[in-house]
Amino acid sequence: MNAPSHPIALTIAGSDSGGGAGIQADLKTFHAFGVYGTSVVTAVTAQNTRGVTDIHAIPLETVRAQLDAVVSDLRPLAFKSGMLATAELVSTVADAIREHGLERYVMDPVMVATSGDPLLEEDAVAAIVGELLPLASLVTPNLHEASILADISVETTQDMREAGSRILDLGARAVLMKGGHLEGDVVDILLVGGEEHTWARPRIDTRHTHGTGCTLSAAIAAALALGEPLPNAVERGIRFIGRGIAAAPGLGSGRGPVSHFVSPD
Repeated sequence: MNAPSHPIALTIAGSDSGGGAGIQADLKTFHAFGVYGTSVVTAVTAQNTRGVTDIHAIPLETVRAQLDAVVSDLRPLAFKSGMLATAELVSTVADAIREHGLERYVMDPVMVATSGDPLLEEDAVAAIVGELLPLASLVTPNLHEASILADISVETTQDMREAGSRILDLGARAVLMKGGHLEGDVVDILLVGGEEHTWARPRIDTRHTHGTGCTLSAAIAAALALGEPLPNAVERGIRFIGRGIAAAPGLGSGRGPVSHFVSPD
């Protein structure tokens, strides 16, 4: 049997009818990196650049069936999770990850949409901390998500380091603290293996940032599927999302999507 020409990556996330976030953004990102994308849909949302108007959760048995079907035939070299709205869904996904022995897991702890709409029930936070964090190769929280996971206020780069350290203590093997909500320049901090890697760049003044977290985590997963070491994969992801924001197509009347047509290199 010939080796596959494209490595496989998997996204476990919600569907965004507007196409800018969720599995749509993830699959576009995988494609940009030359990685074959598979998906497990956890929820169907009705949304556009102005916000989320409806969420329909996929039955747990259907989520598990999707995951089993994909992994049994199209086993991913890396995978990511996004919107996991309930504690029961978190447990279902965690069980499948453990049973299938899936590796190179990028967990984007999606809690609130870019528009501000909540995407995670309160009791699901404890399930994420207890069940998913210990399985994650990398967790990619923004400042709001980091404050919830670490249970501290996160407003400065020093706060980011403290919150990141607390998240590592909860069981994650690495954490990328995303500084997109900082005042001034954007600073991202990766804590892994006792080392710190920092990226800083000028902030781009734009309202077109829908799907940034999904796209970044998908880019990192794609780079991991291509065999990149974690710090290199994170750097490629950060460069990709920076170019995507700069080249945003200006769609919609709210928070528009980034571009997924930019180079991954």
